[in-house]
Amino acid sequence: MTDQTSKDRLAQAARLVRLRRDKGLTAEQLAQAMTEAGAKVSRGAISNWERGTNGIVSSKLPTLARLLGCTEGYLLRGEDAEIMPADTPAKASTAPTIFDTSSSSFLSQSATTGHAMKPLTKSTKLKNVCYDIRGPLLQTANKMETDGHRIIKLNVGNPAPFGLEAPHEILRDVSMNLTEATGYSDSQGIFSARKAVLQYYQSKGLLSAVDVRDVYLGNGVSELIVMTMQALMNDGDEVLIPMPDYPLWTAAANLSGGTAVHYRCNEDDNWHPDIEDIKSKITDKTKGIVVINPNNPTGALYSNEVLKQIVDLAVEHNLVIMADEIYDRVLYDDVVHTPMCTLTDEALVLSYNGLSKSHRIAGFRAGWMLVSGKKDHASDFIEGLDMLASMRLCANAPAQHAIQTAMGGHQSMQELTAETGRLYKQREMAISRLNAIKGISCTKPQGAFYCFPKMDPEIYPVKNDMQFMMDLLVEEKVLMVQGTGFNWDKPDHFRVVFLPNLLNLEDAMDRLDRFFAKKRQQFGTD
Repeated sequence: MTDQTSKDRLAQAARLVRLRRDKGLTAEQLAQAMTEAGAKVSRGAISNWERGTNGIVSSKLPTLARLLGCTEGYLLRGEDAEIMPADTPAKASTAPTIFDTSSSSFLSQSATTGHAMKPLTKSTKLKNVCYDIRGPLLQTANKMETDGHRIIKLNVGNPAPFGLEAPHEILRDVSMNLTEATGYSDSQGIFSARKAVLQYYQSKGLLSAVDVRDVYLGNGVSELIVMTMQALMNDGDEVLIPMPDYPLWTAAANLSGGTAVHYRCNEDDNWHPDIEDIKSKITDKTKGIVVINPNNPTGALYSNEVLKQIVDLAVEHNLVIMADEIYDRVLYDDVVHTPMCTLTDEALVLSYNGLSKSHRIAGFRAGWMLVSGKKDHASDFIEGLDMLASMRLCANAPAQHAIQTAMGGHQSMQELTAETGRLYKQREMAISRLNAIKGISCTKPQGAFYCFPKMDPEIYPVKNDMQFMMDLLVEEKVLMVQGTGFNWDKPDHFRVVFLPNLLNLEDAMDRLDRFFAKKRQQFGTD
């Protein structure tokens, strides 16, 4: 995309956001209104238009312009003045309307209460926040299940529903400590758990001299990501985040008032970060860089060479390194993961990890963050972390007692990812079946539970990947998340979670095979 095209799309996005707000609508309400008007569109698509990620689909433009009360030319290019269409009442002539989400129709508030009420809309801080992993697709799937349909869910990396049980010794130790965990803990967490985390990184080769005060326990890594962004980002600050990414990182950056700037990962290079692209996107506003390794959604494990290049850039430009390493123990093919905190003590490194995936206790919300490396310039930032940790009082107290046992005990995940293990076999089958579908290619992941297949745009000329996934859900009862839901910039990828057992995964792949064959016939590319 050229600079001018990017500017035009952002200007278009700004006009769309303003017009929608002037009508008192949320993005979801606008999407439902368009669907009712015959121009079916998802809330995620609206969000992508409003971020400037995608241009407005031409077939939806007439309905969109009519609902927003403007000309198509104004919405696209800012041409002419805003014109209220003949069938759209002027704001001054009628009571404001609100959208009744229960009946999916517009109602006059005066008709139900006798007086006008201004619609209560979500905070503008949420305008660029999107989390499609639990968005409209999941909502539709849940409704279908209520109606009696069986859905194969390949959308969330939650091990428990797929029969991947937590280690018994962890459950036993947590239960034995329940009487000691009924009150608040220290705001950063109990000493034994933080000490176990510290010793884990020391055993991996931690360079800096740190102590338990540098470990923060959280309600999963998710809470700590949000805390970090709130402590780090001022309005207008930028943070570099991989593309594709785990979307909470982008959402947390935007919610904090900062700007997520996405650097590209190269599919042709096993999804490794593009170092030159990172260099080109560092500005005087850049505060830090996020590294997700192993990566979600691609499953890529980064080489030490690439990690060291990222470290060099962080040191050169005084960037905070935020290393999301939640899948560091979910590895295949005898590969070895290198923690970022073992590569430098010349940059501030924040290492995030937890037990949700490696020990199959996602519901316990047992996560942590380690602060290491160069800290002499970061005392005020760390004070902010302490403040935010205190404000949320503490992490889940019973779950904290799982950490010491988990870190020092038997690592059962290794049995699942070995060649004879269930996860290894499921990965092999998923990759083999996906690559056998005409026009689908998939890089083999070396970590995590995910792969990120590509659809050849010559064979599957998809314009709206969320709608494409919605078609899959409705037609074949398989739930997955589209690539743009992970901030990928083209509608040509999707994420597959290969946690289901082989029998159910085979069923899912049969359905995918059938669905893509049907789409090739529709596109005339078979």
